[in-house]
Amino acid sequence: MNERGTIKWTSLMLPEHVQMLNEWTEEDNWKTKPILDEQQIEENSMKLQLAIHNNLTVEIKHYKDRYFHMAKGKLYKIDIVNKYIKIDNEERTKINLNDLIDVAID
Repeated sequence: MNERGTIKWTSLMLPEHVQMLNEWTEEDNWKTKPILDEQQIEENSMKLQLAIHNNLTVEIKHYKDRYFHMAKGKLYKIDIVNKYIKIDNEERTKINLNDLIDVAID
């Protein structure tokens, strides 16, 4: 029912207004980046070290472009100086350490 009402009214609106409504709806879905405490950061760091030393598969939840993303694969680089990690998967994912939210080891 709600969808029908949106379609009905958007046909009477200017294209610019329809675009603004679509952007507003998209902004409502944006996620806020959580702030990790020291314990969570340390736990993630330990899991990353364990995974790279034992060649384990990890699943990493990270924040990028206002949304949460998941990346799964084996770690092949941890760059502490430039603060990023690289995962060996189809996309060769590069994740900024500041955007890392959670690490799970398979």
